[in-house]
Amino acid sequence: MKKIIIGLLLVGFAIQSFAQIKTEKLSEVVIAATNYKYLNKVGLENVSVPVTLLEQKVASFDLKNAEFYRDDYDTYSVDFFIPDGHILAAYDRDGNILRTVEKFKDVKLPRAVIESVAKQYPNWIFKKDVYLVSYHDDRGITKKYKITLENGDKRIRIKTDAEGNFL
Repeated sequence: MKKIIIGLLLVGFAIQSFAQIKTEKLSEVVIAATNYKYLNKVGLENVSVPVTLLEQKVASFDLKNAEFYRDDYDTYSVDFFIPDGHILAAYDRDGNILRTVEKFKDVKLPRAVIESVAKQYPNWIFKKDVYLVSYHDDRGITKKYKITLENGDKRIRIKTDAEGNFL
């Protein structure tokens, strides 16, 4: 029994040593075009994970390989959905993002917004929030938070920008 096990181990190692490794030079490497201008403007560092994932999906969407793509049209509107929100993006015929309208519900608020609201409204509880983003290729980006606060049976709605400034 001992000789059979040792023999099988030796055969297994021998088979592995005869495996060939084939190296091949790649003739060209294709890097997927991504809308970096859009990603730089939306700033993915201070937003919640679902927002980041959907914005990355919008930026990396391959319009030219979509089933509805035709070279006849100048712009395309594509809607992206997740349970927490959606993004409506307009692309040009080359796949560049022209503008977006984004809406997300109950996202993780940035620290600056939380601190600003807590300072202005002590003893109030964050009940709901909506994160709105409007991106335009020429005009830039606007980010807003609509927040509902509760204190007992009282409710108020406030609006802030991404830095916590009240609007």
